[in-house]
Amino acid sequence: MGSILVCDDDKEIVEAISIYLTSEGMDVVKAYDGVEAINVFKANDIDLILIDIMMPKLDGIHTIMKLREEHNVPIIVLSAKSEDADKILGLNIGADDYITKPFNPLELVARVKSQLRRYITFNDAPKADTSDVLSHNGLMIDDKQKLVTLYDEEIKLTPIEYSILKLFMEHPGIVFTSSQIYENIWDEDAVGTDNIVAVHIRHIREKIEVNPKEPRFIKVVWGQGYKLEA
Repeated sequence: MGSILVCDDDKEIVEAISIYLTSEGMDVVKAYDGVEAINVFKANDIDLILIDIMMPKLDGIHTIMKLREEHNVPIIVLSAKSEDADKILGLNIGADDYITKPFNPLELVARVKSQLRRYITFNDAPKADTSDVLSHNGLMIDDKQKLVTLYDEEIKLTPIEYSILKLFMEHPGIVFTSSQIYENIWDEDAVGTDNIVAVHIRHIREKIEVNPKEPRFIKVVWGQGYKLEA
C-alpha cells in the first residue's frame, strides 16, 4: 500500500506510529534524526515521510529543505507545537501537511492515506498517451503524463501543487474559496485551513509567475478566494 519513512527522536512515538500504519498494510522504515532520515530515504523506495521538527543532528526543518532540493515525495510534519506560525513554517519549507502531537491515530492514518493516494496516482500516470491536455496562455498541463510546462519549459510541482493548479486550469475564471480548494484537494472538511491553502498557492506562483507579487495566472479575488484569470 506504500512505504512510509517515520522519523522522530522519540522512539516510543516511532513505534506507535509504526503499529498504526502496519496494521493498515503499509511498510514502515524508521529513523531517529534528520541525518539518518536522509540516508534511509536514499537507500529505500519511500512513498511518504512523517517527520518531527525538533530532532538532534539535523532538525526536521533542514531535513525537509534538503529533501525538497531533489524530491517531491509527500511530507507530513509531526510537532508538539500547535501555533499557526509553526504550521506555516513547516509548509513554507516544503511540507504537504501538518499534524500536531498528541495526535488522533485515526486522523494520522487518514492523512497518510490521502497523501499516498495523490502521490501514487501522480507517479503511476501513463507516460505514452498525451491526451487530456489543459492549456492557458502558455501554461500547459498534460494530465496523462502529469507534466506542467510554461512556454514549453517544464515546471516542477509537488502533487499538492499540481492538483491545485489543475483545479484552476479546469475552471478558468471561476472563483474558489480557500475552503473549497482545501476540500477539493485534501478531500476532507476545511477548518482553519486558509493559511495552508495560501502557502501552497504562493509556492505555485513562485514557480509559474514571472513576478509572483503581480501574478498573471492565479489572482486573488479579495474577500472571496482565488481564480485563474480567464
